[in-house]
Amino acid sequence: MKKLIRLLLIATLLPAAAFMADAAKSTKNPAPKSVIHVVTVAWKKDATEAQIKAALDGVRALPASFPGITRVWTRSIKVQNAAGTTLPRTHAFVMEFANEAALKAYADSDAQKEWYKVYTSIRESSTTHDITN
Repeated sequence: MKKLIRLLLIATLLPAAAFMADAAKSTKNPAPKSVIHVVTVAWKKDATEAQIKAALDGVRALPASFPGITRVWTRSIKVQNAAGTTLPRTHAFVMEFANEAALKAYADSDAQKEWYKVYTSIRESSTTHDITN
């Protein structure tokens, strides 16, 4: 009977101990080393919706052509503009790079050059922020 009680106690406490160990690990994990590349864009006045869509579709396709890009976000929910700005930023997108080396390798890469053929022809101006831990 004592063995049965011990087994039941172990079976009950083992999952709780595993959960606590996982929780302790998650609080000790170092901050991610990925780089978040945030871009806000003002399009040229004559840029069409189809051209803008093609540029954003190009962002979504970048991870397939450049493995250092791990994720992208392209659907702007809210984009703030400075009061009185003459070039309103209407869209923003984000690329997540695996690390700083991947971000540096992306600059002037074939993938960037190919996407720029669509993007820069309709971009009036943009602001970029690269952020990491």
